[in-house]
Amino acid sequence: MFPIEVFIAYTTACLLLVLSPGPDNLLAVGRGLSQGKLAALVSGLASGCGILFHVMSATFGLTLLIQTSELVFYAVKLIGATYLIWLGIKVLWSRSLFTLEPAKPTPLKSIFSTGFLSAALNPKPGLFVLAFVPQFVNPELGSVTWQMIVYGCWFALLTAVGFALMGVFASRW
Repeated sequence: MFPIEVFIAYTTACLLLVLSPGPDNLLAVGRGLSQGKLAALVSGLASGCGILFHVMSATFGLTLLIQTSELVFYAVKLIGATYLIWLGIKVLWSRSLFTLEPAKPTPLKSIFSTGFLSAALNPKPGLFVLAFVPQFVNPELGSVTWQMIVYGCWFALLTAVGFALMGVFASRW
């Protein structure tokens, strides 16, 4: 069902995407720098789960709905923008935009929820998954839904591991 040459090409493309800079891998690196390896691992896992959310949404049609319904697309964008603005206001209220002192530990649950929401509320990964993953799906090889899920889960796993490793290598301890 998954020809090895297609799977290798897909994995290579996924790794290039994971390595390209973006807000979620920078979030994992920041967690690694400020809170260490465990926080980086949790942040990377959260980003992978956010990608998995988009994979499942794309597979089952939500992303298509977002593409075809301007109102839904703008609602998702508004929710995502509101969340990013809330994060920005939270940083400004902390009155410590830059400091060389160690950061106060953030609970792992909060790290996970921030990483997940950062990935899941951004409509760009959903539109990207909808455009990218189907390029490797072949209806002649079996269930399109199953192929979308397997390829999407592989992308989410590579994202989680890649972002986590970036954060771990950035950490001081």
